[in-house]
Amino acid sequence: MASKITVDWNKCRGAGVCVQVCPMSVWDLEEAPEYGNELKGHPKRPEDCILCMACVNACPNQAIEVEEADEPQAVYIKK
Repeated sequence: MASKITVDWNKCRGAGVCVQVCPMSVWDLEEAPEYGNELKGHPKRPEDCILCMACVNACPNQAIEVEEADEPQAVYIKK
């Protein structure tokens, strides 16, 4: 069971809730140069995602989507 994690960096405000609630430590925050170095959610280890949806449910800006996939992947929606 693999996951595809999509993060809409246009909606992400770098609250870091995804980092705090993930039981598998999939998430990190990173500076995004294309957004003036704002912190943005970054699924650094999508292969460890267990599809629990904690990040999806906790994100205050609905910036995260998680779905089953054939191979683990992180997708970013950017400007």
